[in-house]
Amino acid sequence: MTKNVVTFRNGHIFDGQKLWAGHAIRFVDGHAKEFGPDAEVPRDGNVVDLSGDLLTPGYVDLQVNGGGGVMLNNDPSVDTLRRIAKAHRNLGVSTLLPTLITDSAEKTRATIEATIRAVQAGVPGIAGLHLEGPHLSIARKGAHDPEFIRPMEENDLEALITASGRLPVLKVTVAPESVTEDQVSTLARAGVLVSLGHSDASFEVCMRYFAAGARCVTHLFNAMSQLGNREPGLVGAALASGVVSASLIADAVHVHPETIRTAWAAKAAPGRIFLVSDAMAVAGTDLTEFELGGRLIRRRGGALKLPNGTLAGADLELTFAIKVLVEKSNVSLESALQAAIFHPATLIGITGAKADRQLRRLSGLRRVSSDLTGSAAVH
Repeated sequence: MTKNVVTFRNGHIFDGQKLWAGHAIRFVDGHAKEFGPDAEVPRDGNVVDLSGDLLTPGYVDLQVNGGGGVMLNNDPSVDTLRRIAKAHRNLGVSTLLPTLITDSAEKTRATIEATIRAVQAGVPGIAGLHLEGPHLSIARKGAHDPEFIRPMEENDLEALITASGRLPVLKVTVAPESVTEDQVSTLARAGVLVSLGHSDASFEVCMRYFAAGARCVTHLFNAMSQLGNREPGLVGAALASGVVSASLIADAVHVHPETIRTAWAAKAAPGRIFLVSDAMAVAGTDLTEFELGGRLIRRRGGALKLPNGTLAGADLELTFAIKVLVEKSNVSLESALQAAIFHPATLIGITGAKADRQLRRLSGLRRVSSDLTGSAAVH
């Protein structure tokens, strides 16, 4: 039987961790067989000249609220999840966590069940679920509906533990104001990725919650206690603690590029800063407005806002976020790519053989083709 052979050369290749120049990669029937210096890789079959472009695995986005004209909150169904994942695949995202913004207990249950069914059905790209709320702080609610924000109760805890056992990944964003340290520890032991966010908690409190088992911070700098001269807040705790990683909306709207540069230099390892889109229904469309829970959100000048001016998610593709890091925040291209692929993948445990096998070709830093090799993988 004739084999499908494709070789990429004459460009830069990001293998998920490291950026290589002067290398080529050869795929046979969608699987990487050779990767090395250009002169050492055979050129049989279809040879693709990258002409200096960048070849990279698909992005991993752990905060996707909507896309393709729909919001998960408005219709938590397998069809909605499939539509969202397809829209983001066209934007370069091969793996994502659909994200439910604070909503009712009934909507939360429906979303969990829909995501479980989507995973069972093998919907491409759906790696699990992110529940952003409802156990947040009213003081730092952002665009979340305060009607649904509430403390975590025993039945909530049990539902999350059960969901974690049925999903490949369950990430929950909570605030110390609405959950206890014991609840965080219980969730972490059950395999839930606990992230602090939408919180006005102090540095000391946040560090205690990290010690209890929280391993992430949601959209660093936004909807949280800030880094001050006498109180470092959640921002300071996220940067000072090496046990946590922090997501970042790098659209130059949510966070100033100079603030990003400073945070990048300050972040304690091994935890990392990684990119998220915080995308809404408009992603992958030319829509100028949409609704979330009956509230109108308008798209203007690269931002999504409620009528009162509050930012409501982001109008962002991760390719643009990489451009912001590299061109405005003095982050190396290799580090920026790691923030869009390797670090979030590692955080949810999908590196190596579990990683999605889609590739992206970037011209400069702009996507020019969305699935060059089908099931090809860079290993």
